[in-house]
Amino acid sequence: MGLLHHSKYLSYFEIGRTEMFRAGGGDYRAMEESGLFVVVAKVVCRYRKPARYDDLLTIRTTLKQVSLAKIVHEYEVLREDICLAVAEVTLAVVDRTGTAQPIPAWVAEQA
Repeated sequence: MGLLHHSKYLSYFEIGRTEMFRAGGGDYRAMEESGLFVVVAKVVCRYRKPARYDDLLTIRTTLKQVSLAKIVHEYEVLREDICLAVAEVTLAVVDRTGTAQPIPAWVAEQA
């Protein structure tokens, strides 16, 4: 159809938050090696206009909230100055067994 499939936006959100974490001094690999994993608990996405294959897109990622138990990011997907989608993703931290863990201070500082 020439349109970007809706599921691809989730990958873009992950790249956005990974790069934001990295820019803040975070290291997902080191975090996972320490036994902590960030998992998606909730996604809310509103698609406003379609992206087309080969569009140059900007993913704007902002940190909305960090609490003891969750991290919330907001996203805007833009083509030039046109907003194509907005989203909010809630993350949790779990250990190797999948048990929820408090957000470590060093993760919160870099989120």
